[in-house]
Amino acid sequence: MSQIPIPELLALLALLALSGFFSGSETALMTLNRYRLRHRADHGHRGAKLAQRLLDRPDKLIGLILLGNNFVNILASSLATVIAIELGGEGAIAIAAGVLTLVILVFSEVTPKTLAALHPERVAYPAAYVYTPLLKAMQPVVWSVNIIANNLLRLLGVPPDTGAGSALSREELRTVVTEAGAMIPERSRDMLLAILDLENAVVEDIMIPRNEVEGIDLQDPTEEIVAAVKRAGYTRLPLFDGGIDNVVGIFHTRDTIGLLDGALDVRERLRAIARPPYFVPKGTRLYQQLFAFQRLRRHVALVVDEYGDFQGLVTLADLLEEIVGEFTTDPADAYPEIHRAEDGSLLIDCSINVRELNRAMCWSLPTRGPKTLNGLIIDYLETIPQPGTSLKLYGHRLEILQTDEKAVKTVKCLEPMPAGLALPGSTGGGAYAT
Repeated sequence: MSQIPIPELLALLALLALSGFFSGSETALMTLNRYRLRHRADHGHRGAKLAQRLLDRPDKLIGLILLGNNFVNILASSLATVIAIELGGEGAIAIAAGVLTLVILVFSEVTPKTLAALHPERVAYPAAYVYTPLLKAMQPVVWSVNIIANNLLRLLGVPPDTGAGSALSREELRTVVTEAGAMIPERSRDMLLAILDLENAVVEDIMIPRNEVEGIDLQDPTEEIVAAVKRAGYTRLPLFDGGIDNVVGIFHTRDTIGLLDGALDVRERLRAIARPPYFVPKGTRLYQQLFAFQRLRRHVALVVDEYGDFQGLVTLADLLEEIVGEFTTDPADAYPEIHRAEDGSLLIDCSINVRELNRAMCWSLPTRGPKTLNGLIIDYLETIPQPGTSLKLYGHRLEILQTDEKAVKTVKCLEPMPAGLALPGSTGGGAYAT
């Protein structure tokens, strides 16, 4: 038996280490989070900058890595054959091939690639320092390999210069935010998701319906007008002239201080301080309306349908609540349409907006149809039900308690109350004019 060739074995171990480096760095560079990489590169991380430049042309990078990896593997195979012949003759070549295959698989492929997949940044950034000068040195060879590979791709009908973009769709971004876990606080995560949802909602979804809008009618007696302004619970009120369908302006109640106790006509004073009404179509997207409020410096918009008929009222506060949640100092005032009965059951005023009901009860009722629970029930049953009727509305069990000739007024929820839902004792209107 021949003496063990130490130099050849050391060279073989070095080649196996190089093979592991090429395999692991390839996996690390290809599994890097591109958004985290871009963030670190923008903040001056040298390794991230080099890795980003390499990944800008993945065909060159992959060509370089495969060129190096195949070269060292073939060289290692040849060297193992030489060692096998020296140690055991030609009969040991097959044994050497089997052992080398197992060693490359474990130590040069699986182990480094697993490490790189678990900690891609630890491997990719140092590797970028090696590949950057190596790519410049091997540019002619890599260029030749890429020319041949790209032409083969074109023959197969796959243009090499076109690939999937790295931009995320809205739904993909929702998934990223949802799965961020502890990296984003729950409150911030809810706000980010709410901002993404603004594109799917329109002002009709959150507006105060016309039958709940409070305002001042200039045709009322002077005493009633003054009393109504003084007891108003809102800071901005619409000004009517002969009915809710004829809105002539929006005024701020603070501007009426000292103007209503005098000899001059109260109506003319209110007209003088009122701003012209601002009308928006009911199909306006919420994110567009948010920008419009900001651009026009308005807080209140009157919602109209395709015929120009007044449908309701939406405010900047309503819009912001879609993002940050209800503005209230008392948690029990957040959803006044939901309250507890004496027997402990949940009673729901059917004028509640479906989006608010979903938010309060953690339900998933459809929002692309009727905007209130009353409308949803009538649309589901295709009739106005009688009190005592029970139904399963999209998986949620309800009992009709009160109705009239036109609408369902109150229902009882036959399901447990969601954890954390604070309930007031009575219903009330929304503070649309804050």
